[in-house]
Amino acid sequence: MSVRYIHLRPEEPPPSLGPAPFRAIIVTEACSSEAWRERVTEWLVESGRLYAVTWGLDCEAWHDSVDAANLREFEYGDIPDDRFVMTTWHSNEPLSEAYWFAGQCAFHPAVELERTMIIHLSDEPRESEMLQTFNESQALPKGD
Repeated sequence: MSVRYIHLRPEEPPPSLGPAPFRAIIVTEACSSEAWRERVTEWLVESGRLYAVTWGLDCEAWHDSVDAANLREFEYGDIPDDRFVMTTWHSNEPLSEAYWFAGQCAFHPAVELERTMIIHLSDEPRESEMLQTFNESQALPKGD
């Protein structure tokens, strides 16, 4: 599984990703406006994200915004199986558990997701720490 880190400061325009199926882990550590949250989640849907795991500040609102962006993309009609975005939110648990879930359980029923993107929404980037935590979280506990 390839993992990529993208840092976004609040209200900053997101970069171009190009459409390709991937899972996103949205790590929110900074407050943002509802309009910006909507803009970012639409960007993710348009970029091919088919699974979103949200964690951090307002992670439930981010989860709902992803769902709404997917519904708007298809004008609130039927969503084809290969374009349906799966979503989960992970409040009240450590980031490592949300990362573990993303790597071990966040699979799409119709499309194989080979890429994972950590979308880190914060004032300052922490790429090496975020990637290290993700990698360490993927080790399954060993039996006694």
